[in-house]
Amino acid sequence: MNVLIKSATIIDTNSEFHNKTLDILVEQGSISNIGTSLENPNNYQEITLDNLHVSQGWFDSSVSFGEPGLEERETIANGLKTAAYSGFTTVALNANSNPVIDSNSDITFVSSRALGHAVNVLPIGALTKASNGIDLAELYDMKTAGAVAYYDYKKPISNANLMKIALQYASNFNGLVCSFPQDNGIAGKGVMNEHITSTTLGLKGIPALAEELQIARDLFLLEYTGGKLHIPTVSTAKSVALIRAAKLKQLDVSCSVAIHNLYFNDSVLQEFNTHYKVLPPLRINSDVEALLAGVKDGTIDMVTSDHNPLNIEEKKVEFDYAAYGTIGLESAFGALHNLFSLEQTIALLTQGKQRFGAESTTINVGNIANLTLFNPDSQYIFTTQDIISKSKNAIFEGEKLKGKTYGVCNNNQLVLNTK
Repeated sequence: MNVLIKSATIIDTNSEFHNKTLDILVEQGSISNIGTSLENPNNYQEITLDNLHVSQGWFDSSVSFGEPGLEERETIANGLKTAAYSGFTTVALNANSNPVIDSNSDITFVSSRALGHAVNVLPIGALTKASNGIDLAELYDMKTAGAVAYYDYKKPISNANLMKIALQYASNFNGLVCSFPQDNGIAGKGVMNEHITSTTLGLKGIPALAEELQIARDLFLLEYTGGKLHIPTVSTAKSVALIRAAKLKQLDVSCSVAIHNLYFNDSVLQEFNTHYKVLPPLRINSDVEALLAGVKDGTIDMVTSDHNPLNIEEKKVEFDYAAYGTIGLESAFGALHNLFSLEQTIALLTQGKQRFGAESTTINVGNIANLTLFNPDSQYIFTTQDIISKSKNAIFEGEKLKGKTYGVCNNNQLVLNTK
């Protein structure tokens, strides 16, 4: 792929060209020149877009599709198209398909289906067989096939000894163990955050304690085993405090937060809209404020869209019976940019790669072109017209967002959203 990107403002604090508006010449997938008014003697394709900005390619640490087995929710091919149009050049793919991705051959299947796309896929293997929480899956065998982490998506490991063994075993090959932060015994049959709003609505609540108790347990286990732990999608103030304290102890722990948990609080559930039914649930204002503070001070290592496509039949039911989850790739940039400055937003969208074994490539001459193209100033109401996913369960539908993506340049390919 050869392309000349014209008049692009570069947002990359690790590049000498940060905050400069320049042309970028990409030849055979690598950046061959950056400068003002570059010539195009070979008549390469020229990209000229309104208010064009370019950054390092974005990364999402928690993305679900459906294939194999749940292609009606999302296929790998359309999921990667969605990611590319949304500005992501690398995604970590969860194991929650049918069958669950829990073997060497399953990891190989996912990787083979992702070949030839502009978006890199980092496959996450299940931590336990069939994600049933009983027996460890073949962790090392999956690692040899390319698994970057191990996670029973949204399913907590209730057996503390099993989690202890997982951390000990994975530490032999520097494996990253992920633990969903919820104690199901405490959460019970709750369907939203336990607080004033749940009482007002007459819905059973999930106490913040359910998350915090599980995190405290896992951090004790981590301290005992000396393993490597990632806690996905934290949602409470005390969770942030627990992880902050663990990092001060030099424990090898990282965590993420879902963008919607930074953006909404539980008051949006007044109309029983199942788009807002997510796990962990939307919490109260003080939790949201603590999460934002945790992002800003680095306690929270990365943000995620926690993209999880679901069929309409799983959402268009009574709130108690609706499935948890929302899509989020398409709205990630616009929602984050409502909360943070442009530089902070791009930093958040490019963090976490190293934790999951992906390289960061700065925008400099001689480097591989791993680029996201976007317009940070476009303001719009997010509607179903903005959704590329097969499933339409979008928590940000109807929200006014700031910033639209044009696409990506990666893997020697240029993918632009022409909508």
